[in-house]
Amino acid sequence: MNFTLDRRGIDDKIYRNYTMKAAKTLPISIPTQCCSLEISGEEAERMVRMFKAVGNPTRFEILKFLLTHPGCITGEIVDFLPIAQATVSQHLKVLREAGWIDGIVQGPATCYCLDEENIGWFREKVGEVF
Repeated sequence: MNFTLDRRGIDDKIYRNYTMKAAKTLPISIPTQCCSLEISGEEAERMVRMFKAVGNPTRFEILKFLLTHPGCITGEIVDFLPIAQATVSQHLKVLREAGWIDGIVQGPATCYCLDEENIGWFREKVGEVF
């Protein structure tokens, strides 16, 4: 009998047959539902956009900076982060479109701050889940 051993010293065919059979014979039970989350449609899409936006480490740093430096302009954020101005602007756009921040144009500059209304909504919805 010929065996084909992988780097762990296991015959692939025997391993696959064993694990496939084991998976088919295990009883599957779904845990009892503990709660429900009444969010769908546009609200669910809004929440996903907000989670995606804050999931990026650079955007998370921008949010932290805006929390401690409300009302700052793009240049101040660029000075804080070790990335190009164009990259900061792109991250600010994503955060603004997701609802995390708001920008007010003041002459040639845009003054950014956290969007308290949207953050309040996000906090409420996350609180319903956790």
